[in-house]
Amino acid sequence: MRVVGFTFIKNAVQFDYPVVESILSVLPLCDEMVVAVGDCSDGTRELIHSIPSGKIRIIDTVWDPTLREGGAVLADETNKAFRAISGHADWCLYIQGDEVLHEQYLETVRQAMLQWKDHPEVDGLLFKYKHFYGSFDYVASSSDWYRNEIRIIRHNPNIYSYRDAQGFRKDNDQKLKVKAIDAFIYHYGWVKPPEIMMDKRRNFGNYWGGNSYTEEVAKAFSGEFDYSQIDMLEKYSGTHPAVMIDRVNRRNWKFDRDLSYNRITVKEKFKNLIEKLTGQRPFDYKNYILLR
Repeated sequence: MRVVGFTFIKNAVQFDYPVVESILSVLPLCDEMVVAVGDCSDGTRELIHSIPSGKIRIIDTVWDPTLREGGAVLADETNKAFRAISGHADWCLYIQGDEVLHEQYLETVRQAMLQWKDHPEVDGLLFKYKHFYGSFDYVASSSDWYRNEIRIIRHNPNIYSYRDAQGFRKDNDQKLKVKAIDAFIYHYGWVKPPEIMMDKRRNFGNYWGGNSYTEEVAKAFSGEFDYSQIDMLEKYSGTHPAVMIDRVNRRNWKFDRDLSYNRITVKEKFKNLIEKLTGQRPFDYKNYILLR
């Protein structure tokens, strides 16, 4: 079984992305790792090049300045990395620069890829998610955060990254047919020092706001990001991936949350009740077709 990983990144140093940890976390599963490094001058390319592995292949890209709305440039960069995969691959493992796979799931993922490798009706594999927020001690718990997403796909030229690179589609906007696996992706995109988080938010306005994102609008993103403006969090009591331990230990900010301030809406309570009774969560967005 041949597995090729792929990802994209830009300004990882400036905006404190754990992209090295991200890549290292999936390398044990991959025969090769394609990394699309965007045009930047903050040392990101040098950072990726410094990873001690012969599996990594860097492709240099230029982010399209016309794709400045709805995060379309992120899908475009994902597709560049995916299209750069050459030769035969049974599976392509996608990871974003703020996502990490815990080592406890490596064998589960490997066995799932082996199990479904020769089943062409399975387009991809679906992961669960933990979204860390504010610090490494809390996870977001409301249904506003996506609970599952596709991170392993066939090496199929008809598959492409969808919208802002959250998921994938194929052919004429068809959802992929996937099998769920009991493995989590740890998402750390909302764990940064408050001033860096605000810088990231200001920068990302360039990729979502289109022509309406003017310099005047950008000025509103100043100072430190206010992590307190969140509806529901849970205290995290598990372990972090081994590749993240040094980063966790080096954190230089503190975020404490009084969980009694959690705001649970009537809709959220209803979803929780249905999930408790049936095991199914109603009304959640699903960018895939789950094969049973």
